Amino acid sequence: MDTITSSHGLSKLRPQLPIDQADIDSLSPVLKEELERLKSIFYVSTRKLIEISEQFEKELQDGLDNYGSNISMNVTWVLGWPDGHECGNFLTTDLGGTNLRVCWIKLTERHGETNVIQQEYKLADDLKTGESDALFDFIATSLGDFIEKHKLGGTKDDPLKLGFTFSYPAHQDYIDHGKLVTWTKGLEIKGVEGEDAAGLLRQAMAKRDLPIHLVALINDTTGAMIASAYNDPETIVGAIFGTGCNGAYMENVGSIHKLRTDLPEETPMAINCEYGAFDNAHNVLPRTEYDIQIDEESPKPGEQAFEKMSAGLYLGEIYRLVVVDLYEKGLIFKDQDASKMRNPYILDTGFLSGIENDTSPGMADTKRAFIEKLGFEATPEQLIFSQKLAEYIAVRGARLCTCGIAAICRKKGIQSGHVAADGSVANKHPNFKRRWANAMGEVLGWPVDREEDPITITSAEDGSGIGAAVIAAMTLKREKEGQTAGIKAV
Repeated sequence: MDTITSSHGLSKLRPQLPIDQADIDSLSPVLKEELERLKSIFYVSTRKLIEISEQFEKELQDGLDNYGSNISMNVTWVLGWPDGHECGNFLTTDLGGTNLRVCWIKLTERHGETNVIQQEYKLADDLKTGESDALFDFIATSLGDFIEKHKLGGTKDDPLKLGFTFSYPAHQDYIDHGKLVTWTKGLEIKGVEGEDAAGLLRQAMAKRDLPIHLVALINDTTGAMIASAYNDPETIVGAIFGTGCNGAYMENVGSIHKLRTDLPEETPMAINCEYGAFDNAHNVLPRTEYDIQIDEESPKPGEQAFEKMSAGLYLGEIYRLVVVDLYEKGLIFKDQDASKMRNPYILDTGFLSGIENDTSPGMADTKRAFIEKLGFEATPEQLIFSQKLAEYIAVRGARLCTCGIAAICRKKGIQSGHVAADGSVANKHPNFKRRWANAMGEVLGWPVDREEDPITITSAEDGSGIGAAVIAAMTLKREKEGQTAGIKAV
């Protein structure tokens, strides 16, 4: 039985959905008709899933063949899987959409103890839309604070080794270099797009004379895959189902036609797909009027089409837009103060999950959440309606999240293994994995009466921390052995 903590602080056990057909039939004819409309527009059929996955496969290949493609399929210069014997002490930092995390990680042998010391630094709102200097000064200052606080030492001749997790689309000519293609996750910081994020951090650290050597720039999805493979050799793909969405997998260098390198064709290279940008041309994704509104009002209209329909950052906003629409049509929450409801992104995925999985008597938890978040006093009928709406949006998100992974598996002929998934949607919504697995079976044609799923989601190891440390260790080992492809000594 699953446990979930919702955004309004409620923890509960979730045996089954409390709303049944009798509850839906009890709705007024107007609300029942509207609920049917919403169910229809958010439903994604098996046939549509297969169509999306087939187009996904085409765009993945185009990204391997050409620079500037819709799905960028970024080379990472992470060559091969870890052998499980990577060891050493590493500093890591992860620039997320909300916080900066700094870690000190000690790697030991496979299945041995991994020691992690970590601290989070809040990313202020003004940094998210400010200038590049302010952002990288903040990162460098946080690193300096962490080093001093934990007395980590480091000298100019023997600096601390850093893995920098930069979870945004970046073009890498070397593993310690990465030009930002475009901001995602709602960030819009000036002076970074088109620039080397690793170089900007080096400059900021140099100003403070920090004894740090940046070894590798890492995407969190690649990091999640490598960190998981460090302990689980059945790992086949890394995935992010959280604030954003993404996938990473191993591709033979010979199949990356846009890459010019002397490496043997069979050399495995981790590919950071950046497939949140899938179908930016809007050819196959079943967008609703609410999806279109989210795109048009976003900092990057016309970009990250797939992410805006499936990632955690947007699911709560889709829900809010539906509620606003119905309120303005006079169908729900009439004569109540709508001021809170009009605040964009006031609702998160945890709010939706809390509503969908509410088993409290009379849905008291959901009623309280509506009061706290939106200032609405919901009637029993509105609570039923709201729970089904949350379910429709969550089901669509889970089913869409199948398509990218299914396309990778079809492309590579992968028939079994573990998808190492990180992110709040994958790991905190109790129904996500079941819905995802059912959709995978539909797309890949698994037997309906199967006893177990051949491809399953596992909770990813810490990609931005342990994964960054393992990749840094792999890079240093390659450098020591004279394997210099993709390594730029700075």
